[in-house]
Amino acid sequence: MAEVTYTEDNIRSLDWKEHIRLRPGMYIGKLGDGSAPDDGIYILVKEVIDNCIDEFVMGYGKIIEIKVKDGEVSIRDYGRGIPLGKVVECVSKINTGGKYDSKAFKKSVGLNGVGTKAVNALSDNFLVEAIREKKIKRAEFEVGELIKDGKISKTAESNGTRVVFRPDASIFKNYKYRVEHLEQQLWNYAYLNAGLKLKLNGNTIVSKNGLLDLLTNRTNVDNINYPIVHIRGNDIEIAFTHRQQYGEQYYSFVNGQNTTQGGTHLTAYKESLGNTIQNFFETTKKKKYDTKDIRSSIAAAISVKVEEPVFESQTKTKLGSTHIAPDGVTVRKFVNDFLSVKLDNYLHKNPKVSEALEKKILQSERERKEIAGIKKLANQRAKKANLHNKKLRDCRIHFNATGKKFADQDKLQTTIFITEGDSASGSITKARNVQTQAVFSLKGKPLNCYNMTKKVVYSNEEFNLLQHALNIEDGLEGLRYNRVVIATDADVDGMHIRLLLLTFFLQFFPELVEANHLYIFETPLFRVRDKKDTYYCYSDKEKSDAINKLRGKAEITRFKGLGEISPKEFVDFINEDIRLEPVLLSDDMDVKKLLEYYMGKNSPERQKFIIENLRKELDKIELEDEKFEAETTEMEAALVK
Repeated sequence: MAEVTYTEDNIRSLDWKEHIRLRPGMYIGKLGDGSAPDDGIYILVKEVIDNCIDEFVMGYGKIIEIKVKDGEVSIRDYGRGIPLGKVVECVSKINTGGKYDSKAFKKSVGLNGVGTKAVNALSDNFLVEAIREKKIKRAEFEVGELIKDGKISKTAESNGTRVVFRPDASIFKNYKYRVEHLEQQLWNYAYLNAGLKLKLNGNTIVSKNGLLDLLTNRTNVDNINYPIVHIRGNDIEIAFTHRQQYGEQYYSFVNGQNTTQGGTHLTAYKESLGNTIQNFFETTKKKKYDTKDIRSSIAAAISVKVEEPVFESQTKTKLGSTHIAPDGVTVRKFVNDFLSVKLDNYLHKNPKVSEALEKKILQSERERKEIAGIKKLANQRAKKANLHNKKLRDCRIHFNATGKKFADQDKLQTTIFITEGDSASGSITKARNVQTQAVFSLKGKPLNCYNMTKKVVYSNEEFNLLQHALNIEDGLEGLRYNRVVIATDADVDGMHIRLLLLTFFLQFFPELVEANHLYIFETPLFRVRDKKDTYYCYSDKEKSDAINKLRGKAEITRFKGLGEISPKEFVDFINEDIRLEPVLLSDDMDVKKLLEYYMGKNSPERQKFIIENLRKELDKIELEDEKFEAETTEMEAALVK
């Protein structure tokens, strides 16, 4: 073994931007391409808007304008503006900012002076303008390097700050901002800041009723058991209802920040909510219900204000603070004291709500007892299967954890591919990144589980093993992979299997979809190559472009299944160049009606739709086949010449 030298020459110091660019994950979590709402390009937007929100909370600026076009982001607030003499330092010098004085920003989100510096360092170009009292200061950067330090000059503009940046394409490969994710991000800000107007490309996003608006928009009125319970107090706001579907769904916030991974406040909320409702019925009805039955099918939200919050990562997605303030009560006691009084009073004053709530609890209790026996046997089978079968080829992160909880940052990188058959799973398994990517192989087509009870999850071996592989039996807290990817063939059978899996998740684990963990794996339809170059094409246009690049002298292959793609080829598009389409549910989408339309029996609407569109699709396929044949003939003729 060669000797490794360790001298003074091995020691080097990185400046602020070098360190951020070398270790971006420390500052913005995972990178991604924009397909997931927690991908780095959205964290960059968040870091800038967080500063705008802090200005609004302090009483300055009621409008924030956001423009996103062709990968460039512009954010303008109407707060006080950065002090003109400190503009450059505030966006390029670590540990510089105005939030270290807790008198000014007691309950701010960003307290460590890193946010906009990370945006600056990770952007191709970055512009900041500060306007104060009819004067403006402008500074421009490229990959964190100051290229133009403008002089303070006069302006007619209103006070505030403007930041314009374009994420570095060498770091965020093939990135694309998705309007759906941006809108959801901005709505979360609106729900937590009543009266704040956020304008995205001219469209206004505003909320008057906070968390009540959030749950109203994200739960269909026909799908809830009783009107949403909405209670506010000093530094705390809660809302909840029960839905007519499986799964628990929680939205949690700290100081206006969406804590997607929860934390101490969400843990306290779940515990206190269950205990308060349990105590209410034990006192009034002399009945003691299991808290699992109380929380089953719940949709709930909580927002708290914490002084000098401690988050478990720079991306601020999980609260680590144990106390509501440095010298205050614990978060657990604060949340519990509020609910045990306010919610208990609410239930006493609203008997119709408490009656509907009890009815839902009894329904959940009956179903839990109904499947208790089969669930025990199914869990035993799953445990045995996990030891002996090869359905799940896990990633090393889980093996290295040796049964212990692994770091949240590691979990953000994990992906599981759900494939059909040994051929496809074999290719992906050989090509995957074994550190972070797992593969689950289905045996045949899954069952159409629409309108079935959760009993089928335990009685059907494939579904039972899949839920155990994901570890979602008791909710998303134990979810083992950040991205759950449906990887099926691009043919009729593959599309059908995709629909059946989507039905499974939407029917029994809708929270997995609502929390943006479910994706569709896009694989190339064509391979276009000559002796020197190879292009993988995902559409006819990409295929035509590739043929033109190779001047028509190319071999064209049409992939019909994942098994036709060799492991060596898979490597090219399963890692850095991976293309994932997120499964998104809009706020106004009724999942029950959606499943009934596509997966229900004897749907006249679906029949009519199929009849009207089948001919169009067949004509389109026939035209594509003729075009492919013509291109192949032309290519062969060119090669002969």
